[in-house]
Amino acid sequence: MSSLFSLHGKTALITGSTRGLGLAYAQGLAAAGASVIVNGTQPEHLQKALDTLASQGAQARGFLFNVADETAVEAMFSQLDQEQVAVDIVINNAGIQFRKPMLELALSDWQRVLDINLTSAFIVSRAAATRMVARNQGGKIINIGSLTSEAARATVAPYTAAKGGIKLLTKSMAAEWAQYNIQTNGIGPGYILTDMNQALVENKEFDQWVRSSNPSGRWGLPEELIGTAVYLSSSASNYVNGQMIYVDGGWLATL
Repeated sequence: MSSLFSLHGKTALITGSTRGLGLAYAQGLAAAGASVIVNGTQPEHLQKALDTLASQGAQARGFLFNVADETAVEAMFSQLDQEQVAVDIVINNAGIQFRKPMLELALSDWQRVLDINLTSAFIVSRAAATRMVARNQGGKIINIGSLTSEAARATVAPYTAAKGGIKLLTKSMAAEWAQYNIQTNGIGPGYILTDMNQALVENKEFDQWVRSSNPSGRWGLPEELIGTAVYLSSSASNYVNGQMIYVDGGWLATL
């Protein structure tokens, strides 16, 4: 059974992985045997993540680049090509949040959120899939969605549009790339205790709403997403394609 979930001999790129859920995915895949490539935009955060992974015995390296910059993404993959490093697994995790009512929302802020949360997944996946197809050995792509892939909330319209797009982009990738033995699936985290959500946790009214609206009665923990990420990265999911798996404690079940 353990061989089904083993990632030994695989290389995984996780975008936006210097902290929070991205770092948890990197830790989980490394623990399952993968070599991991960590991505971020701030050198100090990248080094801290690499130090953390090294202390846990992980084989990891890091790249600083903006995932929405097509040239920068291609440069990273070209460097890996030169080193004969093949990326077998991609987790498109990089994302930002921006809260403002739509009537007050600038187009530039709308575009920035869509670029990082949606367009980057296309840019990175296209570069990875091009190489997966050429190698003819298949691969795994995991796009990180959200509860807002299914349900909207006020003041986060660009984030909601981007995560809704992630759901259909995932299906589109599966429809086109399944023939090459590439499985593309998504994970939709619920309300998780991360630094990105710290302000919401500290908001007593919002914290109470999260707890009362969820059948589990609590926030999720980053490590509770690792099992799903490892499953979708492994041969255990070889006939699973185009799916979104929500790790939300049952929140969507009650809508």
